[in-house]
Amino acid sequence: MRKFLLLVCCIAFSSTTFSCVAQTKEIQTGASQLAARPDSSPVELASKQIGLVVNQSSVVGNSHLVELLLQQGLQVKKIFSPEHGFRGTFDAGAKVENSIDPQTGLAVFSLYGKDKKPTAEALEGINLLIFDLQDVGVRYYTYLSTLHYVMEAAAEQNIPLLVLDRPNPNGTYVDGPMLEKNYQSFVGLHPIPLLHGMTLGELALMIKGEGWISKAEQLKLYVLPLKNYQRDMPYKLPVRPSPNLPNAQAVALYPSLGFFEATPLSIGRGTDFPFQVLGYTNPPLGKFAFSPVPKAGAALHPPLKNQLVLGLDLREVKAGGLDLSYLIQAQALFAKHQLKLFNSPDFMDKLSGSNKLRQQLEQGWTEPQIRQSWQSELMKFRQQRQPYLLYADQH
Repeated sequence: MRKFLLLVCCIAFSSTTFSCVAQTKEIQTGASQLAARPDSSPVELASKQIGLVVNQSSVVGNSHLVELLLQQGLQVKKIFSPEHGFRGTFDAGAKVENSIDPQTGLAVFSLYGKDKKPTAEALEGINLLIFDLQDVGVRYYTYLSTLHYVMEAAAEQNIPLLVLDRPNPNGTYVDGPMLEKNYQSFVGLHPIPLLHGMTLGELALMIKGEGWISKAEQLKLYVLPLKNYQRDMPYKLPVRPSPNLPNAQAVALYPSLGFFEATPLSIGRGTDFPFQVLGYTNPPLGKFAFSPVPKAGAALHPPLKNQLVLGLDLREVKAGGLDLSYLIQAQALFAKHQLKLFNSPDFMDKLSGSNKLRQQLEQGWTEPQIRQSWQSELMKFRQQRQPYLLYADQH
């Protein structure tokens, strides 16, 4: 099953060699290496008709990867875009139609509209796919699901796939509940924890190696790894990976606050600080006041729109990993007022990967009790992921 690792052995680093240079040299993404030297690609590019899976995060410095590859004379023929669209201007969950990019004239095929997987028709004439999206390391962030379906389509159509790796800003954490098969959805397709601690390049290797897509053995998968990178390195994202993750604090709080999308509470959509506050109208969650309003390209219909919300200002708190205290606090408050916290229990179960976390919260479990319930599965996952890791865990 793991023979495929031979495909990437020539571009994978040993952790010993890697750690010698990581502290003194700047991190180089797969995209920056490719843009500087197309011959750094593990698959030949010059003769290929290329399809790019990219969005606004696919940048090298101040330039977009599409523009840089076109300047290199490569034959970029089509663009495939994930949730939020090619330029990252669509609200969360908004369906995106196929279009023509006015800057390049290239056809843009949406993978967050009628189709989640590239169709055979859309891939016609393409003989290489290149994937370059900035992930945030949380299972319910949908760029991982887009990677899954791109891999599956590439396998079915016998098209090689090159993944250009980028850092995981939550890469030091392996935590949270595992996803159970009956709860698979576009916000979670794989039996991995909420925080998996892997890059998308590593996850691509795991998806193929574990056979989590159809015809996995047929997929010609290549990964261009990061240089000078270890997963515990701080990494400032060059652009926001999606409209409502504007800064490092939002990215750090996202694993903890994302669950509130299944509740009536506001996590700041429609404000200048999305995923950095938490509040409700009545009962109030705290004393910090804010009012969500429609924001084009980010939140046209934010929860509690135009209402006075009272809650917690989390912009300056020390954040990292999965903090269950916010869920426990909100559950206790709502229970005290005989209200249900989860007004969308099915969505909560999809986000968490099973119905266990929701039930544990509703039954009043403590944070240590909840965490203990998933420890054995986390240990198994750490062992399972080991053959696919490309980077050292610590300095």
